[in-house]
Amino acid sequence: MYEYLPLIFGFLSLCAIEIILGIDNVLFISIAASKLPKEKRRKVRIIGLGLALIFRIAFLFSITWLTTLTRDVITFSSFLGLDLMLSWRDIILIAGGSFLIVKASKEIFSLDEKKHAPTVKGVSSIAIILQIAVLDVVFSIDSVLTAIGLVENVWIMVAAIVVAIIVMLISAEGVSQFIEKYPSLKTLGLCFLVLIGVFLTADGFGLHIHKGYIYWAMGFSSIVIILNIRQKERELARTEKIHAEVESRE
Repeated sequence: MYEYLPLIFGFLSLCAIEIILGIDNVLFISIAASKLPKEKRRKVRIIGLGLALIFRIAFLFSITWLTTLTRDVITFSSFLGLDLMLSWRDIILIAGGSFLIVKASKEIFSLDEKKHAPTVKGVSSIAIILQIAVLDVVFSIDSVLTAIGLVENVWIMVAAIVVAIIVMLISAEGVSQFIEKYPSLKTLGLCFLVLIGVFLTADGFGLHIHKGYIYWAMGFSSIVIILNIRQKERELARTEKIHAEVESRE
């Protein structure tokens, strides 16, 4: 029994880490799918997370190949006074992070225009799935490299990733509905996607920022926004109650 404790602890730890790392994935998928008609959103979320699962497991069973991504392939001498060496992993993180920054920034600047715009239909769903797939690859590489560094047993990694994806799949619906109900949270989510893009790009250039800072900022800001929303709802309810009392007296 006791000999299995390290495996159990490793599995539970990896599940927790994979779920936390999956927040980025769920947030991007939820915001991307929100541009589609309601009847298509759930399907796109399932496809997006399904692709995330496929990419993660495929990368796990290609560990030998994946480790080659960390070898330097490009060297820039005297880049800003430093010797900059990039691996394929770095290049993928820089490209994915830059894509996320541009995509999220574009969404932020076009929020006002989309308030009265019709919902995207038709072929756009394919375009959105492709965007999700691109980010799935980036997030999957980050996720799998973390798993490899924490646990040695491949099947424990697979089990932890499957559990994490199931949790993400269950939570995605709630996240999407919450974002749709409160537009201010969508703006906040897009700002965090920009921040995550900066984190990925910086990581690609060798500037390692602890991801805990991003999650703490995300959690604190979300609490402030939610408290603000609750306060506005109470004020609205109080105003409606006063109006109802005035009308009943008349």
